[in-house]
Amino acid sequence: MTAPPLAHLLGEFAASVDPPERVRADVPARVLDVLGNALAAYAEIGKDAAPAALAVMKRWGGVPEATVIGSGERLPAPSAAFVNGVLAHSLDFDDTHLPSVLHPSASVVPAALAAAQAGAPGDLIAAIAAGIEVTNRLGMAGCDPETGANLYFDRGQHATSICGTIGAAVAVSRLYELGPTKIADAIGIAASMGAGVLEANRTGGSVKRTHCGWAAHAGVVAATLAAEGLTGPPTVLEGRFGFFTAHTGRFDPRALDGLGADWELLRTVFKPYPSNHFTHAGIDCALALRAGGLDPRDIAALELGVAEPVLRTIAEPPAEKARPRSGYHAKFSGPYTLAVALTGGGGLGVGLDDFTALTPERLALAARVTVCADPAATAAFPRAFAGVLRVRTKRGAVLEHRVGSSRGGPGHPLSEAEVRAKFTDNAGRALDRPDQLADAVRALRDGGPVSALFPL
Repeated sequence: MTAPPLAHLLGEFAASVDPPERVRADVPARVLDVLGNALAAYAEIGKDAAPAALAVMKRWGGVPEATVIGSGERLPAPSAAFVNGVLAHSLDFDDTHLPSVLHPSASVVPAALAAAQAGAPGDLIAAIAAGIEVTNRLGMAGCDPETGANLYFDRGQHATSICGTIGAAVAVSRLYELGPTKIADAIGIAASMGAGVLEANRTGGSVKRTHCGWAAHAGVVAATLAAEGLTGPPTVLEGRFGFFTAHTGRFDPRALDGLGADWELLRTVFKPYPSNHFTHAGIDCALALRAGGLDPRDIAALELGVAEPVLRTIAEPPAEKARPRSGYHAKFSGPYTLAVALTGGGGLGVGLDDFTALTPERLALAARVTVCADPAATAAFPRAFAGVLRVRTKRGAVLEHRVGSSRGGPGHPLSEAEVRAKFTDNAGRALDRPDQLADAVRALRDGGPVSALFPL
C-alpha cells in the first residue's frame, strides 16, 4: 500500500489530537511568554519594525476582529496576527526548540489568539499545541542527524518563519475545527507563503523582526482559504517540487517518529536572556567569571569557544560582530553579548535595558574578543548550546569557565518562578498589573475565555 502524503498525516494528527495533561499544562506558559515579550516590545515602540507593522496594518484597515497586544487597537485577524507576531519576535527573547533551533511560539500563538478572538470556536490549548508540534517537527526534518547541520540555516533560510507559517496554519485550522483533508490543504497553501532570509543576523537590518509576524499572518490566511475551499498539493512536503526539496534538499522521515506520543513541544526551552540563543553559553560563562570576582577593567583578551555551526551567526563577519551597528544587531554578536554580561545586570543577569544603546565601554571590551570553534561545544550541538570562555588578565593570569548546556536549556531549565519573573518584568513595562494577565492566561488551561486576555 502507498503511504498517505505527509500533509495528510499531519492533518489527521492536528484534527484529532487530544494533548496529554503535561502538554496542556505547558501551553499556557508559552502564551504567557509570548504576551510578556510582545508587551515589552510594545513598550519599546520607538524601534522601527513594530511601529512600521502597526502603521501599515492600521492604514489598510478592515473588520476589527482581534487586538494588537499593548495598543488596544482592533484589526482584522490576519493583520493583528502580523503585528503581534512582529512584537513577539522583536526582542529576540522568544522560546527555542532544540535540536531544530527555531522559535515556534512567536508565530503560532499570535495566529491562534487572533483567530480565537475573531470567533474560531475550537480548543485553543489543543490548537496551539498542534501548531507548535508541527513547527518543531518540520524544523527537525531539516537537521542532518549525522553532522548536526541545520540545512535551513546552511541555505540562509529562517526555519522559524518558514516552518512557523505551516504551524500557524495548523493551529488556526484546528481552531476552525477543520477535518484532516482541509488541514492538509491549509498546509499545502501555507507552504507557498513561508519565507525568511537570515542575512540580517550577520550585517544588520530590522526585517528579521517581521519574520514571525508574516508567518502568523500567512497562517491565518492559509487556514481561512482552506476553510473556504482552496486546495493545496497533497505531496506539498515530500514531493519532487515540494517543501523539503525547496528548503533543505532532503527529508529525514524520522522527524515524524512518535508524532502524538513523544512531544517535541516539551523540548522547547525558555530564554533567560534577550539575545540570539547561540550567545547564551558565552553569557553564562561570563556571568560565572564575573561572579567569581573578574573585573572587566583587568581584562586584556578573551577567547570564546562555541559550536562551529554558530560562528556564522555570532562571530562573522568579525568586524561587524566586534562593532555592531545597533542594540538589536548586538544581540547577534558573541563579542558584544560577552561585554554586556561582564558589565550589565538586568533581568536574569542580562536584560532588555542592556541592549537599548551601544556603549563605548562595551565596544572596547568586545574588540578584545576572539571567537573560535570548540570541539566539545560542536559535539553537543544542536542538542544543547555549550561553550567555554578563556580570559587573560592584564597581570597575565588565565581564567576559564565552561558550560555544557546554557541556562534554560536541556538539564538547566528555567523554573516556573523564573518564567513568571521574566513575564512580570516584561509585561510590567506596559501594564500596571501584569499579575492579572498572568491569572487569565493560567485560566486558559481550564477553558478560560481568550477575551479575558484583551484588551492589553
